[in-house]
Amino acid sequence: MTHTQETVTRRGNEPLERIISESALSHKRLAHRVNELSHRDGIASQYTHTSVANWCRRGMVPKWPTPQYICLALSEALGRPLTVRDIGMQDADAPEMRRAGLEFARSQGDALDEAAHYWSAVNRRQFLTQQAFAVSAFATPVTRWLVDPVEKTQARSSGLAVGRGHIAELQEAADAARVWDSRYGGAGWKSKSLSEYLYERVAPLLKGSYSEPVGKDLFRVTAELARLAGWTAFDAGQQHAAQRHFIQALRLARAGGDAELGSYILSTMAMQALMCGFASEAIDMAQGAFQRDRRLEPRVAGFAKLIEARAHARAKDPAAASSCLAHAERLQERGADGSGPAWIGFFTQSRIITDAAEVFRDLENPRATFAWHTMGGMPGSEFIRSRAVRLSVLASAHAQNGDLGQSLHMGRQSLEIFTRLGSVRGMDYLQVYSRSLARWRREPQVRDFMTDVGTARRALTA
Repeated sequence: MTHTQETVTRRGNEPLERIISESALSHKRLAHRVNELSHRDGIASQYTHTSVANWCRRGMVPKWPTPQYICLALSEALGRPLTVRDIGMQDADAPEMRRAGLEFARSQGDALDEAAHYWSAVNRRQFLTQQAFAVSAFATPVTRWLVDPVEKTQARSSGLAVGRGHIAELQEAADAARVWDSRYGGAGWKSKSLSEYLYERVAPLLKGSYSEPVGKDLFRVTAELARLAGWTAFDAGQQHAAQRHFIQALRLARAGGDAELGSYILSTMAMQALMCGFASEAIDMAQGAFQRDRRLEPRVAGFAKLIEARAHARAKDPAAASSCLAHAERLQERGADGSGPAWIGFFTQSRIITDAAEVFRDLENPRATFAWHTMGGMPGSEFIRSRAVRLSVLASAHAQNGDLGQSLHMGRQSLEIFTRLGSVRGMDYLQVYSRSLARWRREPQVRDFMTDVGTARRALTA
């Protein structure tokens, strides 16, 4: 990413000229301080007095976050806070904000800049409040990853020295976040803090100095953290933020030379596409995650097949869904010794049962849904969100089977858990369930339930 690129917005910037004059800073001194602030955050910049003159006289606007550094430098000199509006650059970050995190950079250096830039942007209160998920934004990242899922990690010789202790700290953070997310969902305070952790703690390490082996592990664990940040945003209904986290995670997995982790991230992206209503694109992505490297750990490959099965079910293709589901089950059995990476540890027989029940719910086959459910117990407290998902799926199956009483009983249990977890994605499951209640929509207990779901959704998305 080039942070010195500029756009011309007007013939001149009188507010900036006036404030610089008031501050008594020379153009040379202002440029020097802006460079210092940029370098502090790991962003290379080489602004000069000519750059400042161009900002003032020609109205040129540097790329974000440089306007923020200009504000800070001038605030220091004046002794009072300034905003980008005060310096006449109020629209400087708008195009940058819309694109932040969507770039799958070609070079490794640019990839690190893009990730740090996105983590900086996502922690700003106004970030992307009007943006939406766009499945087309996955096209370039997926294509570039499929062409080359691994690359040589480049050692760095300047900046903070990164060692094994740093890697251990980041891995511990990733492991803790994974457990927290399973138990409490994406709306918990600990899960929400992931994006802050990435910006405040991880980004400076990426710009530090490290050997190739340490760099590989740094990129891999950072990719794990970025995927987890995306997953928790996904659960909280922040699809636009989740999509960008996933893209950066996929790029970092490539930088770390980890095709298996990249495959897992791509399967997660396919799941997001599926849950946002793009079953066909989800099939393509899941197939790519599976076929790009046939040497995948069995459970990693099995997860890709499981997501493909779910996508085929949404597309109403029972034969393809059943075939993929059987393939996923065989792969899970092959990897049942648990020798693979910790991040795929969730992929157990219980997970397959939960997703298989969902597959046959979408195929409107309640008998098969119940049959899969009886193959294993309800997920326990360590996978409380999966328990809520299973309850919503069984509620749909009972409705499909004509049993309104049992359906609403399970639907209410699911609503209680999803509400407690603060899971907006859970509300999506309940919306799917609600469609199965259409024939009873005039029944008082159904109207009450629908009202309660609507109330919960509004509270979670407020």
